[in-house]
Amino acid sequence: MERTCVVLALLGCASMRSASREDSPRQLQPGQIIVALAAEGEEELLEVREALAAEYHLVEAGTFPLGSVHLRCVVFQVGGEDRLAEVIERLNRDPRVALAQRNQVFRGLGEESAGPPLSYGAALIHADAAQRSRTGKGVRIAVIDTGVAADHPGLRGRVIETRSFVSGGDATFGRDLHGTAVAGVIAAHRDGRAGLLGIAPGAEILALKACWYTAGEGAKAVCSSWTLAKAVDFAVNAGAQVINLSLGGPADELLRRLIVKAQEHGAIAVAAGAESGDDPGFPASMPGVIAVVASDAQGQAALPRWTAHTFAMAAPGVDILTTVPSGGYDFLSGSSLAAAHVSGVVALLREGNPAFTSSQMLDLLRRTAHRLPVEGGMVASAGLVDACAALGSLMGDATCP
Repeated sequence: MERTCVVLALLGCASMRSASREDSPRQLQPGQIIVALAAEGEEELLEVREALAAEYHLVEAGTFPLGSVHLRCVVFQVGGEDRLAEVIERLNRDPRVALAQRNQVFRGLGEESAGPPLSYGAALIHADAAQRSRTGKGVRIAVIDTGVAADHPGLRGRVIETRSFVSGGDATFGRDLHGTAVAGVIAAHRDGRAGLLGIAPGAEILALKACWYTAGEGAKAVCSSWTLAKAVDFAVNAGAQVINLSLGGPADELLRRLIVKAQEHGAIAVAAGAESGDDPGFPASMPGVIAVVASDAQGQAALPRWTAHTFAMAAPGVDILTTVPSGGYDFLSGSSLAAAHVSGVVALLREGNPAFTSSQMLDLLRRTAHRLPVEGGMVASAGLVDACAALGSLMGDATCP
């Protein structure tokens, strides 16, 4: 059965100073909802869409397919914010509707940084030692984020596919900072100038733009469920083995279904965790998704309260030297960058081991991580990722090859 959905929004991507601004596209307007319709065929689909619009006083704003979960999505605009909850509740009781939800907002988790004198990430998590035998060669990593400067000297040849799911997003694709920084942490290669090497320099990057910068959000980038859902669907259909989501927000049913489908297809999802509070945010809270927090150059992390009930993988995320647009390098901070480090480690481990499931990967990383000290009597569950120890355990060797 083919289904249809109607839109939800998320906000994502860290604050970065040279982010290119765009007008807010049609995928992120106030009062949008997503509805999944159990309609068969184009004619029936059109009839149901028109009937719902008339009965609930909605205006259709767009449609898009999600082949990986057999959904076809329609975006409806509700007349006012005060009607959203009522309309969603009524739609969820409607027998023609499989899913109705709010267009939610997600934000990326990062900020500018003064930076230490040297890049320390790979050495801290022993990825430099693991790189003696693994580079993540051939492992496809979907970076679902803003655009990526694929022509950056440190990224040339690593980005094998670029797609924008944002209206008008192609114009600023190569000038976007956050996605460029995340991709550099994962897969940069030495360009003869800065000597910066990513965690998995042999990996293949799918640069999927689902987030954009708007003047109303300052330096923050935003994503909608409309754009994120299309990007995750594309990643699944393109055979991504790792999906990097350096963003967080409220629980989202449509994205949950898509990420579950991605896991069923063998993809491992890595997500930035909230840097404070009692909730890791979504999708970091999902079972099987690797939730990541930022550590400093000494391997220390300020653990948020949510780590008392959800395991967190810690990775370098403070003062990280990485690629930025216009061929440059800069220091940035946040769990967005920490998640990118873990995605790189996952790529190293998946090279030669493509059948690894999400639960198996999470168990391996957890068993081989270095337990983090906790201050103030707080109970927490977190460990600093160790690429070499994980690879050694995987290969049955006490030392990293």
